[in-house]
Amino acid sequence: MLTETILLLLLLWNLIVFFMYGLDKKRAVRDQGRIPEKNLISAAFLMGGAGALLGMRVFRHKTKHRNFLVLIPLALVLNLGVMMFAIYVL
Repeated sequence: MLTETILLLLLLWNLIVFFMYGLDKKRAVRDQGRIPEKNLISAAFLMGGAGALLGMRVFRHKTKHRNFLVLIPLALVLNLGVMMFAIYVL
C-alpha cells in the first residue's frame, strides 16, 4: 500500500513538472511572465527528473541551454539512484 502511494505521488509530481515546462514554453512564446530557471531545475532534482526531461523533449523547451542539457539528465540519474537506494537498502 505504501509503495503504491509513493509511486502514485512520484507519477503525479512528474506530471506537474512536465506541465511546468509546457507552461513556461507557452509563456515564452507569448512573452509573458516566466517560471524561473532555478525553479525548473530544482523541480527536476526534487524527484521530477523524468517529467523535466520529457517536458524538454515534448515542448522543445530549454534544449539549447547548457545548464539544462547537463543538469536535467543528472537530476534523472540521481532520482533513479534515490529510488534504487530506497528499494534495495531501506
